[in-house]
Amino acid sequence: MASTRLSNVIVPEIWNPYVVNRTMEVSNLFQSGIMAPVTELNGFQGQGGNVINMPFWQDLSGESEVLSATGTALSVNPITSGQDAAVVQFRGKAWGVNEVAAALAGSDPMNAIGDLVAAWWARDMQRILKAILTGVFSAASMAANVHDISGVANGQGITGPGFLDAFQRLGDASDGVSAIIMHSAVRTQLLKDELIEFIPQSQGQAALPTFMGKRIIIDDGMTVTGSGATAVYDTYIFGPGAIGYATGNDANIQLVETDRDSLAGEDYLINRRVFVMHPRGVKFIGAATGGGPDNTVLATGASWSRVYESKSIRIVLFRHRLTSAAS
Repeated sequence: MASTRLSNVIVPEIWNPYVVNRTMEVSNLFQSGIMAPVTELNGFQGQGGNVINMPFWQDLSGESEVLSATGTALSVNPITSGQDAAVVQFRGKAWGVNEVAAALAGSDPMNAIGDLVAAWWARDMQRILKAILTGVFSAASMAANVHDISGVANGQGITGPGFLDAFQRLGDASDGVSAIIMHSAVRTQLLKDELIEFIPQSQGQAALPTFMGKRIIIDDGMTVTGSGATAVYDTYIFGPGAIGYATGNDANIQLVETDRDSLAGEDYLINRRVFVMHPRGVKFIGAATGGGPDNTVLATGASWSRVYESKSIRIVLFRHRLTSAAS
């Protein structure tokens, strides 16, 4: 009986959409509502560059005028526009395993490979988002969306009132907060303070941790500055759809390939992605050449500039300690 090879079970036109959809299913970013499709960009084609411009209309301002009894005309006010800009990410990963398909042949190889690759992409997308957030909140224009209570003189820890103050950075949009990304040490402190609740899920899945009704996502990649009692933690608060996401189709990019080194008995799977992952309202102004920016460029403050009103950004950086300095 001939061995089953990757080339026998991977059909690119079927496998790639399956993995993209499966990635969204297993990703905490999509499940929490932090990341939402940008429908006007889905399926965007290669545009000869790395940046997609997204013009928008500014909100109307000013007050109404009292109508005149003597024929004085109302003043005419313009509507102004602005421009957001998202950078296109060209990313890829290759895997090579000796006789991997034969090892997978005892079960459904499509599902097995798809699950493994999808989970990897979900983790990598979280790493990319972390780099983006680091860069965005290093930009001076984002100062109004930062709630920092970590100063040495009055260093404060995480508390319910502290989080409410951070939510307030979004003003009347704060009721829309849907999820919080935090370091596991922050979650542990909230558990000690009995501030986390668990929402049961159906079908035997683990209960979802929530704080003030907001879903919690744990990521130990979150920035921690210093150590011990004075360590400062970065926690991010999100409104729904704060991060826009769209996948692209470029005829020049082969998204899925398989190959085999017969002499070495090695099977190879190459997976590429073309996508936009963009904080809505924060324009990308950094260097984007070749395959787009790497995570180092994304994490640089000079790569970003706010173009929406602060409250419309729907992201807040809450910078704090684990416990208050006086405790």
